[in-house]
This record gives sequence, C-alpha cells and structure tokens, in this order.
Amino acid sequence: MKRFNQVLCCVAAIALLSGATAEDEENHPCNRECIEGETMTCHYDFEIGWYQSMSKACYDCPFNADDCNRKDCIPADGISRPLNVVNRKMPGPAITVCQGDRVIVDVDNELMTEGSSVHWHGMHQVGTPYMDGTPWVTQCPISPLSTFRYNFTASNPGTHFWHSHSGLQRTDGMAGAFIVRKTRSREPNGFYDYDKSEHVMLVTDWLHETTVAKYTDHHHSTGDNKPPALLVNGVGRFKLFGNDTDEPFYMKTAQFDVEKGYSYRFRLINAEFMNCPIEMTIDGHNFTLIASDGHDLEPIIATSLVSYAGERFDFVITADKEVDNYWIKFRGLMDCDDRFTKAKQVVVLHYEGAPDEEPAGNPTWEESHRDGLQLNALNKGEEDMATISIPEMHSLHAWDESMKEVPDHQFYITYDFYGKNNSEYHKAPYYGFNQMTDTDNKMFTPQLNHISMQNPKTPLLISKPLSSSGFCNADTVDEEYCEKEFCKCPHVLSVKLGSVVELVIIDEGNTYDANHPFHLHGYAFRVVGMRRLGSSTSAEEVKAYDAAGLLKRNLIDAPLKDTVTIPDGGYTVVRFKADNPGYWLFHCHIEFHVEVGMGLVFKVGENWDMPPTPPGFPTCGDYKPEN
Repeated sequence: MKRFNQVLCCVAAIALLSGATAEDEENHPCNRECIEGETMTCHYDFEIGWYQSMSKACYDCPFNADDCNRKDCIPADGISRPLNVVNRKMPGPAITVCQGDRVIVDVDNELMTEGSSVHWHGMHQVGTPYMDGTPWVTQCPISPLSTFRYNFTASNPGTHFWHSHSGLQRTDGMAGAFIVRKTRSREPNGFYDYDKSEHVMLVTDWLHETTVAKYTDHHHSTGDNKPPALLVNGVGRFKLFGNDTDEPFYMKTAQFDVEKGYSYRFRLINAEFMNCPIEMTIDGHNFTLIASDGHDLEPIIATSLVSYAGERFDFVITADKEVDNYWIKFRGLMDCDDRFTKAKQVVVLHYEGAPDEEPAGNPTWEESHRDGLQLNALNKGEEDMATISIPEMHSLHAWDESMKEVPDHQFYITYDFYGKNNSEYHKAPYYGFNQMTDTDNKMFTPQLNHISMQNPKTPLLISKPLSSSGFCNADTVDEEYCEKEFCKCPHVLSVKLGSVVELVIIDEGNTYDANHPFHLHGYAFRVVGMRRLGSSTSAEEVKAYDAAGLLKRNLIDAPLKDTVTIPDGGYTVVRFKADNPGYWLFHCHIEFHVEVGMGLVFKVGENWDMPPTPPGFPTCGDYKPEN
C-alpha cells in the first residue's frame, strides 16, 4: 500500500508542476507534514528561458495591484529588465519535501545558445555525485533544447536552495528555495508553533541590467560592481510610480502574516551574487536563531543577523507585540554600504487584525540598523566581544571524528586580489595591468594560492583522469613565478577517502577591505575557528600564530555549515571528514570572483572509490579529427 501511495503522489506531482503557480507549489503533495518512515517520490518540471520583468503579463501592475499577481508577472522592484528564470517565475519554483524523499527534476533548457545546469546547494549527493550540477566537474552543461533529469534523495534536512551553476544565470533570476523538512519529533528546537512554506525569505542583491553587461563593463572598461538594490522573494521597493497629480508609491513588498500569541519558524536564504553581505533587523522584535545551512544550533536570541552569499539561517519570531504592521529591514554592507549604493529593502511583518497596509515611511539605509546583539558580523571573528561569530555558536549535532585533535590533511589556502596580467582582461603588451595609468582600468585578479581555476574540457567525474599529471596546486606550481605572473590551471587537491581534512583559509587583505564567503560542495564542515588579525595578514603570520598556541579551535561542539565567510585580514578554520568520494568544488560564492577562477576542486578518494557513471550519462569535449 505504501508503494502504491508513493506512485500516486508522484503522478499527482507531475500533473501539478506543469505550468505550476505559487498556489500549486503550496498544494504539491510533497509539501506536507513529515511522518516517520513515510517517503515519497517528488517530480518537478523546470523550463529555463529568457524572460522580462514587468512584462506584458503584468498588464497594469502596479497601478492595479491585482495585476502584479497575474500568472507570469514578475514585478521585481518596478524596473523592466531581461531575466533568466525557470517557469517564468522569480524566485523559481520552491521545492519542499521531507527527509528521505526521492527528488526528480526534469530541467528543460530553452535558452537560445547557452548551456545550463542546476546545483542543489546544501545537498551532499552521497552516492549520487553526478547530480551535483557543477559543469566541468560533475556533468556537461545541459545543451540548449535538451533535457537533463536530476534524480537524488533529499538526505540533508534543513533550509537549502537550488540555483544555476552555469555562467551568470543565477544572478539574472535562476534560483529558488529547496526546503527539506524532518519529522517534528526530530527537531531539537521545535518550540515554535508553525513552520509555514510562506515564511521562507529568499534575499538577493539586484541589478537593473543583465549581469553580463555589468560583468563586461567592470572587467573590460571602467564599470563598477555595485548592486543598486535588494529584493526579497523577487519583489521590493525601488522605482517610484505615479505622476504630478498622484501621490508617488512603490511596488508592494513581500508580506509575512502572523497571529499574536504564536511563534513562527522563518527560513532565510541568501541568494546574492555580489560582494554585498546583508544585515537583517525586525522593528520591535528580536528573534531566536536555531539553525544554519541545515544544521541545528543551540538557540541564540539576537537583534540583527548578517548573512553572506550562499548562507541560510533559520530563526523563530514570537508574535508578542501590539497588533500592527512592522518592517523587517534588510540593508547591504561592503559594496552596498553608505560609501556606494546604500542598497536596502523592506518587507512587512503583518499581524492578523492589523490594517492591510504597509507601515508608514520609507526607512533609510541608516535607519535599517538596530543596536543590540549581532550575529555573524562583517569582518569580525572571535576577537570581537560585542558580537557572536560562527565558531562561537554551539552545534546540537554530536561530536564526530572531524574534530579529532590532529587532522590527516591540513591545507593553508590564501587569497587576495592581485595585480597581474590576467589574460581574461589584461593583455600585455597591448593593455597590460601595469600599462593602465587610470586605476579604474586596473583590474585585480582574485586567486587561491596565486592560482586561477581552469575548468577541464571534460568533466572530472566523467573522465576520471588516471593520473594527477594534469592537475596543479601549491605543491606543483612555481610559487615565486605565480606570485608575480598569472597562473591558471585545473586546481585540484587530493585527499584520502575517510581522512580528516582541515582548511585554514586566509584573507590576506592587502588590496581591498573586502569579504568572501566560501562554499564546499558534497559536504558540511565544522567551523572551528575564525579571527581577524588586522587590516592584513599572511600565511606566515597565521602559521606563527598557530605555533604559538594562539589559534584556538573549537573541537567540542563547533557548528556545521557548508558556506562560511572569512574576515578580511584574518582566517577561518574548517574541518570535514572526507567520506563522500568524488570531485567536489570549493569556491567563493561571489559570482564575479568564481567566474574568473576563485575556486578549486577536492578529489576525494581514488577513481575506483567513486560511483560509476550512470548509463547513458551525457558526455562532451573537443571534436578535432586528424583529417
């Protein structure tokens, strides 16, 4: 009977998701209360295509507010611009399932000329590395007018998201929530009353042009890389509407409904793509943080939270204030702060019984900050007593071998922006880095250990190279040469299956006062240490700091995450047990940085340890016949 019910649910899901709406997603049979021992097969159809915000589907939006909710209308922040989206939705279709469900997604690429792929950010793909969605590492890009079926088990519970991992597609709208629930009895922080699908916040920075236009202008001319706006769940305030006779108004913001006297679990997904950490506060309310990147934490009551690209946080809001409407405020930091664009956004926390209207006023960037305890603060670590950094949080997951005293592998990974003749945008002797007299035309190169990642022509997991002769890393390149000249090659670090790996990630901090969040595919890691040493630092300084016994590691209850920030002029130390064989990407989650090679690949185990290529799995590569 159970198997029969699974098949029925799968068939229903297929019918529902053809031309699905938000209401369809809410009613998807897999979006349910999870029951111990009950799993389902959940089928979704994704159609990738170019589209437009404020399209003809929006009719008279926002002057007629109902038109903004029409099928295929993407209002964004009132600006009309090209998009790259799934099923003409932004954010794309939400996937909400239970732990252990089988997830099947047919991705149909209807782009004119571009390949594509979908990465399931937070899914470790144990046993199914070919489903990770990383082009040139785990699969070939999905060709235009082709369909690729992703098929895997949702084994990692928590708040995750899916996004394109091809080119700049994620930045133009191709992302959506991926929520994997577990039974309430397995929730160690299940003290809230409701966990609703409509309480998911997907937050991103936003451009008013295609990202490729921004990218080429920034890298090949004098254009900047500063986002002007933020969006929450695909909408927000930016453009003013009206005329001389009307009072000007903004696009309606996202709204989250609560009832006084109850507590609610909210899920925040940071899907941004620029160097724009986002600070969140809630007028009149504190919140209780309970999880990050799908992993449970000892609860922390706080006033504000900073999140970085790729991170997810779960928190509880208790609706115990006067019945009214309250702003939830988001403001951009770093490249979005008061030195640049002051990017910001608001959404409404609406108490049942309050008027159906937004709070008065238009909060400024400065007004979007609240004093109080801040979590995950920008460029601060354990040295800062006024905030709580990630390694100071306490995991509710049991101790594991990754926190043993001495790891089996230790890698120092240093990075910064370097002044080199990067052939991607500086060509000596024509317009080399040092030939540019205008600093606006000097484009620095972000690299890991002075190496830019070069993708192979055939995905590593498919070709499974018989030797590492084609790989490079800090041990194989000429270190002195690469410190001065531009080095680009397939940057791969090999580790033994079952070994404990420690990464000491160091932001040298010499070129910019910047920030970089790093994401590891295939794993969660323990964040055992984080500290800012000064305005700049080096591997030698960090090693000396460690040798003196000053680099403290939490090897008891360090939090589990898959994405973490590195303080500028400081370090973050992470640990993981390499028990998931395959080739796994480790990269900065700022899109412009990873696109120019700010990443590397971990090869875990030997080729014979890795699952065999699925039957009929698509291949790609050069076509260069001898005749």
